[in-house]
Amino acid sequence: MGRQTIATDQAPRAIGTYSQAVRSGDTVYLSGQIPLVPETMDLVTGDIDVQIRQVFENLQAVAWAAGGSLADVVKLNVYLTDLGNFGAVNETMAEYFAEPYPARAAVGVAALPKGAQVEMDAILSFAD
Repeated sequence: MGRQTIATDQAPRAIGTYSQAVRSGDTVYLSGQIPLVPETMDLVTGDIDVQIRQVFENLQAVAWAAGGSLADVVKLNVYLTDLGNFGAVNETMAEYFAEPYPARAAVGVAALPKGAQVEMDAILSFAD
């Protein structure tokens, strides 16, 4: 099976030279999502909790377009401009994921596109 690009209008369209997701075999690689509202392509208004929730909603939309869900995530990468918001990610993540949780990394970064405070990308696996 070759590579297949995944796209949905339920998540923000790509703002650069990348696909929302790419499937290769039983694995789907979701590109980084920032807290953009898909309909307007503007950053969601609100505090970090609102931004984190929007990112999970965007990832979920792309996972659904790939024929899966966040339950299929085996690896999640979180990028934060303030690592002090790590606890907020954990709290909101518990609403979107159940055990066994995916492997995860949290990385502090100086800046993110469009002034976002959080970005996440993920890997889904459909292998048994």
